[in-house]
Amino acid sequence: MERKNNDYKQEHYLYGVLMIILSAFCFACMNVMVRLAGEIPSVQKSFFRNLVAAVFAGMIIWRKQVSLHVKKEAGVSMAARCIFGTIGILCNFYAVDHLLVADASILNKLSPFFAIIFSYLLLKERITVFQAACVGTAFAGCLFIVKPGFENTALLPAMIGVGGGLGAGIAYTMVRKLGAMGIKGPVIVFYFSLSSCLIVTPWILLHFAPMSFRQLFILLLAGVCAAGGQFTITMAYTYAPAKKISIYDYSQIIFATVLGYVIFGEIPDLYSFVGYGLIVAASLVMFVYNCRNERNG
Repeated sequence: MERKNNDYKQEHYLYGVLMIILSAFCFACMNVMVRLAGEIPSVQKSFFRNLVAAVFAGMIIWRKQVSLHVKKEAGVSMAARCIFGTIGILCNFYAVDHLLVADASILNKLSPFFAIIFSYLLLKERITVFQAACVGTAFAGCLFIVKPGFENTALLPAMIGVGGGLGAGIAYTMVRKLGAMGIKGPVIVFYFSLSSCLIVTPWILLHFAPMSFRQLFILLLAGVCAAGGQFTITMAYTYAPAKKISIYDYSQIIFATVLGYVIFGEIPDLYSFVGYGLIVAASLVMFVYNCRNERNG
């Protein structure tokens, strides 16, 4: 019987790994679609990405008859999740349009490290010396990718990309807080996606850029990829805890590098690869550390 339970757990773990890798592929494809859409403002691209996600989340809520009611005490956290999540997406899309796809993707993956910082500042969770060292290593890797210097024309987009990771880090901290309050995942996705659309609507009305049918189709595909990424990562965490599978989310860097090379002929420089290595290494070490703590606990 114990062997059967172990086999069951192993099978669920493998499903979780598969789903999170599929999610990483979906998000890498989303970034490629955003670039392929061409010379359209990042704000307009984010609108269509979030519109598709809102429709998907709304369909799930309707099908499962999930209540949209949010407790009064969760209002501020939900608002923060929507505002900072929107900032994160806008910054990420801008970075994707102006940097290598792989560089933009890895800068967005700084969000877990920002989440550690803001969990301390907002949720009063203690940061260990080990976690602080991992955060420092990740940001050292960030410097290799950003390559700060006044002569670097990519510095501004890179810093905006870092801002995207910061916005996402605050948003994910709020998601954790909302989850602890019992707010369902599809409800969070729905309110976030709908709010993001509403936040940028005034800008869209004043500065809408005409699009071809091809561009519209590509942006809708970006939304489908984003929805696929959101729902597969949710499935992943229903099969296995984040501490055991989250490291596989960094497979997005591999997908982004390969897709960037095949579709756009992009080849990251040596400094970027060093940066990727430092950020992934920091994530891997923290992943192993968390797994050991869980076993010892």
